Amino acid sequence: MISSFEGTNIYTKDTEVSAKFYTEVLGIPMPFEGYGNFDGAKIGFDKKQPGIIIWDAAKWENLTTGFVNLVFGCDNLDETYEQLKAKGLDCQPPVTMEYGGKEMNFRDPDGNHITLLEGAY
Repeated sequence: MISSFEGTNIYTKDTEVSAKFYTEVLGIPMPFEGYGNFDGAKIGFDKKQPGIIIWDAAKWENLTTGFVNLVFGCDNLDETYEQLKAKGLDCQPPVTMEYGGKEMNFRDPDGNHITLLEGAY
């Protein structure tokens, strides 16, 4: 089932300013530079450890419920989807994203957005 915590997504109006704040102002490394204009940039100490993932709010607005959501990694998202559905979770099946990984999005009981991810950025 769930095997790791990937990080926290932050949706911003200016990905470059946000990325530079974390990297240049706070001095946190950027182990992944994103998919152009810092979209999808991961701020953290190692690409394989949890970090802050910065996304362009204008581009991804329809995929989010707010400006922050929790991201967890899965070894087999299709299997995890079936397990969670069997436990009564109301969610849509995983989808393959443009970066090649699979994602599944849903909310916790308080309405917080959660993304399950299979595959690296």
